[in-house]
Amino acid sequence: MRNKFAKRIKELRLERKLTQRELSEYFGFDRSTVSDWETRGREPSFDLLIEIANYFDVTLDYLLGKTDI
Repeated sequence: MRNKFAKRIKELRLERKLTQRELSEYFGFDRSTVSDWETRGREPSFDLLIEIANYFDVTLDYLLGKTDI
């Protein structure tokens, strides 16, 4: 899941022309958190995954790389 999530979160962020800082500020945490997701393979909590999926208007399956739709 980690590599797929890292790829998806970065793709979604860039599609919307958001910086790591802008995304992190929306959710109320430090920019390094988004960087860790995208480059170090760290994963957010399940509750935060749901919030991220809702923010980008995608399913959890898509966000986690289980589907391409």
